[in-house]
Amino acid sequence: MDLFAGPMHGSVEAIFLAGARGAPRTAVEHVRAVAATGLEGDRYFGHRRGGGKRDPERQVTLIEAEAVDAVRATGAAFAPRDARRNVVTRGVRLNELVGRTFRVGGALLRGTERCDPCSRLTRLTYRGVERDLRDRGGLRAEILESGDIRVGDPVEAE
Repeated sequence: MDLFAGPMHGSVEAIFLAGARGAPRTAVEHVRAVAATGLEGDRYFGHRRGGGKRDPERQVTLIEAEAVDAVRATGAAFAPRDARRNVVTRGVRLNELVGRTFRVGGALLRGTERCDPCSRLTRLTYRGVERDLRDRGGLRAEILESGDIRVGDPVEAE
């Protein structure tokens, strides 16, 4: 499927929040996405950079379920929550949403940058995860319009 030939449609497969630094990610059925602020209940909700500016890169993170599946196919014990992303999608090529607006459930988002795996993820999961998720680590996005996101909701980009 060529993304630029028409609209793209996928769905939300899981939602995870962490209430504090180092806390395990907790699966939830729905979350409120608040414009320019983040996901209610997540540790980055209202996060600000130095100087007091809101941090659009920390508002919401997404990863493709297909990327998690590919890691598991290597034999690694790797669950969707282990990716440390907020929203797990299926049927959406997230790398192609950098700089684009898209809707997740009732919220309107804009992809800001790819969310490549880091050494912290390696420390928390297994050696080789950075290699296994290279070019598939997910997407950081800012929330342009508030709305509710639920497991099963559509993910749509024009």
